[in-house]
Amino acid sequence: MPVIDMHAHVTPERYKEAIRERGEWHGLDAVAGELGLGGFDKMLDQRLAEMDSLGVDMQLVTPTVGFYQYGNELDVTRRIALECNNEIAEMVAAHPTRFSGLATLPMQHPPSAIAEMERAMTHLGLKGVIISDHVAGRTYDEPDFLPFFTAAEELGAIVFFHQGGDTVVNHRISRYKLGNAVGNLTERALVFATLVFGGVLDRCPELKPYLAHGGGFTSFGVARMDKVAGALEPDSGEGFIPPFGQSDGFAQAMPPSDYLGRFLYDSCTYSGPALRFLIDAIGVDRIVLGTDYPAPMVQHDAVNWVNGLPELSVGEKEAILSGNPARVLGLS
Repeated sequence: MPVIDMHAHVTPERYKEAIRERGEWHGLDAVAGELGLGGFDKMLDQRLAEMDSLGVDMQLVTPTVGFYQYGNELDVTRRIALECNNEIAEMVAAHPTRFSGLATLPMQHPPSAIAEMERAMTHLGLKGVIISDHVAGRTYDEPDFLPFFTAAEELGAIVFFHQGGDTVVNHRISRYKLGNAVGNLTERALVFATLVFGGVLDRCPELKPYLAHGGGFTSFGVARMDKVAGALEPDSGEGFIPPFGQSDGFAQAMPPSDYLGRFLYDSCTYSGPALRFLIDAIGVDRIVLGTDYPAPMVQHDAVNWVNGLPELSVGEKEAILSGNPARVLGLS
């Protein structure tokens, strides 16, 4: 079976050409596309050659996260999303055995996000969407996002949660890249918690949420979520007795840990023991290969890394590298 990287980004060529010629693209400069960082400047033929050298047969590609643009004017964000998604679709059409794709959306306006998601999946043939962990500070338990998740469920869309820009840590400290090192992982746990506690997963039981970077701190911290929700009190029976009272708005039907298996997670943990913990907490069938290619935080030589981990069995390695991604993408 093919080895499939389920976490890879691309900076559109039309954006790079506009930056070279005019210095801007829909008002964006070179920062949005992360030009000069990692491998975002590389051309398509270089990407394919590197995939071959790394033993990656296919990538699930997304637009670089600088193109979320949730704080921009809606019409500008719509145009950026449309052009990014068109280019992803062009990559897939030109190399259907090497690429599959996810779309970016104007999430600041859920009706527009739904419309672009429907276009991307029904007309462009993409497999789902990539969205940030929040929308300009708004979390996904807010009621006006529910129609988006309902539409994503109906379309069978993969919904890939991946930070874009500042994380909660940046408000406390901007040094040491802790916004990335700690903030990204924190944001993923917040997505899990708000979707669960807000009742979104109960209302959308067939939703396909996918958490980047191994789900961040989710699997490590979910027992504390169980505790705060009141699922661990000795006299709670099958109900919930939150230790701080009933006034915090919990809406989930089950203990938070029971929702772990409703999410997908990538293997981009940089640590064999951490990946082992994730598998033991969630089950190997929910874990897929993810490298974060070509970002500076890429999991280097990820295929050989996974294959060389003494913590994993041969079957687990095959599931992560090939079997699970193929199933998720409908290739098996």
